Amino acid sequence: MLHIQHDGPIARLTLASPENRNALSPQMVQDLQDAFESLQSHESTRVIVLCAEGKVFCSGADLKNLHHLLSSSSEDNLRDSRKLAHLFETIYMCPKPVIAAVEGKAIAGGAGLASACDLVVASSEASFAYTEVKLGFVAAIVMIFLLRAVGEKHARELLLTGEAISAAEAYRMGLINRLTEPGQALARANALAEQIARNSPVALSSSKSLLATLPSMGLQEALSHAAQMNAWARTTTDLREGITSFLEKRAPRWQESRDE
Repeated sequence: MLHIQHDGPIARLTLASPENRNALSPQMVQDLQDAFESLQSHESTRVIVLCAEGKVFCSGADLKNLHHLLSSSSEDNLRDSRKLAHLFETIYMCPKPVIAAVEGKAIAGGAGLASACDLVVASSEASFAYTEVKLGFVAAIVMIFLLRAVGEKHARELLLTGEAISAAEAYRMGLINRLTEPGQALARANALAEQIARNSPVALSSSKSLLATLPSMGLQEALSHAAQMNAWARTTTDLREGITSFLEKRAPRWQESRDE
């Protein structure tokens, strides 16, 4: 269901269940969780690219399991929901940058999966739809990441209408970062990953942490925390290597792991 390929500093995760529209089945959710947890501690991996086989990036909930929901207990529903929430949190808080390469449709939880990534590269033929309301679902978990990606007004429109939007419209809203020709999303995502992988792993991880935490802080708390992070960064091995390599006019040789 999930393929993992390493290409130097880039790890590529491929949703490989096209016959099931790469649905977020319980097994797919667990496979993704295991993969992201493993890659977090994989020192040579600096950037993760998430892509999919077939014409659908990810269709969200597994339609084969929908009938089970009608007889699931409250405890079962909460357990499944927490697993999905944990997966999205793991992706969003991953210390390694995560880039989604979207070809085709990203639907409901599948669109949410892309929203939880740091960057989204999409083909002009891709589409995004948060269709939960059409079936009586509430896109509660997805909503958290969609709000951060596009803001309240756009999120309201997407979540309340449940209508699909084109990649061009998603780009206008800020849901995606790069718009490509059909069939070129993965190549563009790989190029972007290579660019990011040349940067300091310490600075990347710290920047991601700040991006996740600063919005929930008040101004004074945010400024205090940022000042502490700024001062700490000046003591790291990466900072010393960055300055030294700049002065010596050579490419930096970053350490694989973060300074403590």
